[in-house]
Amino acid sequence: QVQVVESGGRLVQAGGTLRLSCVVSGHISFTAVMGWFRQAPGSEREFVAAIGWSGTGTRYADSVKGRFTVSRDNVKNTAYLQMNNLKSEDTAVYYCASSPKITNWVIPRSYPYWGQGTQVTVSS
Repeated sequence: QVQVVESGGRLVQAGGTLRLSCVVSGHISFTAVMGWFRQAPGSEREFVAAIGWSGTGTRYADSVKGRFTVSRDNVKNTAYLQMNNLKSEDTAVYYCASSPKITNWVIPRSYPYWGQGTQVTVSS
């Protein structure tokens, strides 16, 4: 079984900073792409950021460019999402996802493995 576990979500004030972590373990030898998605109440799950194996290829949603940074540590099989200058609109459950091979990085159905989510709440 492949396990995906996110952590780091909490309540923060607008303008604050959080770093989320995602650890992938189990019977998967190669994690080509690790992605971050989020889902607010009553909304569809939306793409936030993703990173490839080398760490040089990244994608970001327009709403988080310049504020969020995705990175990964392949030795630890861990992805990170550094979130700066948080806004109330960033409030959501954040999910980490993993896939051995992905053609389209920004759609949820591209990822077969998902974590349970971690709540990020940004107060005004």
